[in-house]
Amino acid sequence: MVRILVTGGAGYIGSQMTDLLVRRGYKVSVLDNLSTGFRDAVLDAELIVGDFGDQNLLSDIFEKYKFDAVMHFAASIEVEESVREPTKYYQNNVANSLTLLDAMVAHKVNNLIFSSSAAVYGEPEYVPLKESNSKKPINPYGRSKMVIEEVLSDYDKAYGLKSVSLRYFNAAGADPNARLGPRHEPASHLIPLVLQTASGRRNAINIFGTDYPTSDGTCIRDYIHVVDLCTAHLLALERLFNDGKTDVYNLGNGNGFSVLDVIETAKKVTGRFIKIVKCVRRLGDPAVLVANASKAQQTLEWKPQFSRLETIVEHAWQWEQQTKSHQKT
Repeated sequence: MVRILVTGGAGYIGSQMTDLLVRRGYKVSVLDNLSTGFRDAVLDAELIVGDFGDQNLLSDIFEKYKFDAVMHFAASIEVEESVREPTKYYQNNVANSLTLLDAMVAHKVNNLIFSSSAAVYGEPEYVPLKESNSKKPINPYGRSKMVIEEVLSDYDKAYGLKSVSLRYFNAAGADPNARLGPRHEPASHLIPLVLQTASGRRNAINIFGTDYPTSDGTCIRDYIHVVDLCTAHLLALERLFNDGKTDVYNLGNGNGFSVLDVIETAKKVTGRFIKIVKCVRRLGDPAVLVANASKAQQTLEWKPQFSRLETIVEHAWQWEQQTKSHQKT
């Protein structure tokens, strides 16, 4: 049986990935320090509580299990926080990742799926973004992801460690059956914040910047359903096992929606009033990020199921209603 180590597997995306791997017949061990993840989000896999930057723990884990691959989701991800606290991002996303990679090399685990980000592009030269676009990140979060992508290229040449870096655009939505979903506290991503406002858990939604060079002055982003995101990861893993080629792919829907578009869609889905508050721009936010994901669609034969913004918001709304209900009880 193929055995996978999932770092950050108790978090939003990692838990969905773990669930998919288990359902597809993989043996999965999750490594998560539970700083932002949740024990009960690991449904049917072994949970090892610890830090992926702990060299001794990694050595013990890799000695105990013979992993066929690692899927690495354990990163700090808040752009604004990365501008305020770059040390945290370079320590966790870069230094700790190097510790993980060195443990893989030492124990001859030669396959890695890396959770990268569209933040590596910075302000795009053109949209939709292709993998060949220049990488000019404008915040420490994006730079931390870019550094590891470059490291992975070097580790392939030097040590034969093969990897696929997947550049996410905006992961959103929840499990269609509402078993798993976003649980960041406090929430920081747009769709959960908007829906918390609709459900009454939040008084208003802040719009950071209404003077961007876009049709309505608000930022435009490409939203990808978390289930589609995980499906792409599985396809990338299987391709890595088959052809052993280091590569990089964009993961997005190719459609851009502004902050106001998302709010209007949420109003339609929920039937609720959503109060907005206009604020100044945040540091490190590009105006437009939209993916050209044709490479993943063609090479990995990836076909997103939930590409409509309404569907993404509907699944997130089911999760939000359930979350609010559980808080009451």
